[in-house]
Amino acid sequence: MTTVHDPIRLLSVRDTPLSVDEVFAAVGDAAAGGTTLFVGTVRDHDGRPDAEVTALTYTAHPSAEAELRRVAEKVVADFPVSALAAVHRVGELAVGDIAVVVAVACPHRAEAFAASRRLIDELKSTVPIWKHQVFGDGSEEWVGV
Repeated sequence: MTTVHDPIRLLSVRDTPLSVDEVFAAVGDAAAGGTTLFVGTVRDHDGRPDAEVTALTYTAHPSAEAELRRVAEKVVADFPVSALAAVHRVGELAVGDIAVVVAVACPHRAEAFAASRRLIDELKSTVPIWKHQVFGDGSEEWVGV
């Protein structure tokens, strides 16, 4: 009997702090010669240079995890992925907090870099997760809506 190897090891949208170690461990694979890890953090500014971020909240549509899976499946279909993981945080975050972690393991580094870039770019552009930022001057904005 042959077992089917699912390279999608971890996908989650959660309201608890994210662990780089958890994501990295999820993509460990003996067939992989290259593993990339991207960590997105909350920065203290956004957009214009004087736009100091004082508060940030991520909100996700109920379909976010299903959309994240769709993105992951497309990356797996387009690249020789040995293992893939992606987690995104929702809720109130502080400057310096980890907002997103993605990791991809492939047979070679070039493939791992390309697959990881596609994964984070597609996640940010298509998964329904929205960012609400409040700035030091009292203004605020929604991103991704």
